[in-house]
Amino acid sequence: MRLHEVSSWRELDDAICEASRPRGTGHAHSPLVFRGLARSTYSHVSSLSRLRGDYAALEPHLVRNFRKYACRATPGETVWDWLALGQHHGLPTRLLDWTFSPLVALHFATASWPEDDGALLAVDCERAHRLLPGPLREELDREGALVFSTEMLARAAHDLEGFGRLGGDRPFLAFFEPPSLDERVVNQSSVLSATSSPAYQVQEWLAAHPGLWRGWLIPARIKSEIRERLDQAGITERVLLPGLDGLAAWLRRYYTPGEVGRGAGEDDGSTMAGGSGRQEEGWMGA
Repeated sequence: MRLHEVSSWRELDDAICEASRPRGTGHAHSPLVFRGLARSTYSHVSSLSRLRGDYAALEPHLVRNFRKYACRATPGETVWDWLALGQHHGLPTRLLDWTFSPLVALHFATASWPEDDGALLAVDCERAHRLLPGPLREELDREGALVFSTEMLARAAHDLEGFGRLGGDRPFLAFFEPPSLDERVVNQSSVLSATSSPAYQVQEWLAAHPGLWRGWLIPARIKSEIRERLDQAGITERVLLPGLDGLAAWLRRYYTPGEVGRGAGEDDGSTMAGGSGRQEEGWMGA
């Protein structure tokens, strides 16, 4: 992937500010969504694809059974609500996690693997959504929204098969905000991406649209500098992963002087997908 290597927190902060500046397109705020990787070698592929084999054929079975057995949880009526809930709890899905906040993304890029280069990715979701099929673009235009809600997606496509058919043979990528399932979703300014097909990966979309995203390589030598700035700003596990697990992860890292965490996974606060214990590549932990 095309990543620009930065040499300091100041250089990275300036680059993010420049990339985030609205360019007179009707939205007053930045159109970017961000994704942080603790290791720059991680890939942008879904947890569903990590099941290997004919994983795409497994998606409807996973969603159906998750809804059936999670009957006490009622996030909303649409399949998109249930997908978001499943993603939140570690169900393999076609979704990837993003955030509106570059600082949140940088937390997950710097909270672990101190000896490895990290990465920060930013996608212009406004420009990306211009490539969407007509019914989806019309839904965004009708609401004047930058990203979809689950209800908006459901109006355009009430099921995953219908979502994929909207693009015909042309794959696409859409961004939506999950419902506020808990404080972690809210505090992390969470955004989710959905590909038009479970077999189509965000990594492929990035390769096909190099002008719609930017990426920065975070050398291992400056991770601690960035980490210190984030801690000073209150961007910590205690805030982003509310509860005793996040508190313990923050204290463990805080009282390990001179280092960020040494592993990857929910135990050390290096992934946004809490409660699942997963340790997968490419999570922003996604």
